[in-house]
Amino acid sequence: MKIFAQRLRELRLQHGFTQKYMAEKLHIKQQSYSRYELATGEPSLAILTEIAVIFNVSTDYLVGLSEI
Repeated sequence: MKIFAQRLRELRLQHGFTQKYMAEKLHIKQQSYSRYELATGEPSLAILTEIAVIFNVSTDYLVGLSEI
């Protein structure tokens, strides 16, 4: 799921958010969020959906199934 990790990091930086901010928004530990960006952990479907809402993108985009 490296594409997810790359896109997640890119979107976070584009929006000027810190990992701590994202973890707080998602109600998870910062360490858990960090694992998503390092591609050593994967979010649940609920968290993935929340991330898509935060960045106003589709879940398909986040996981690399779409370029839009």
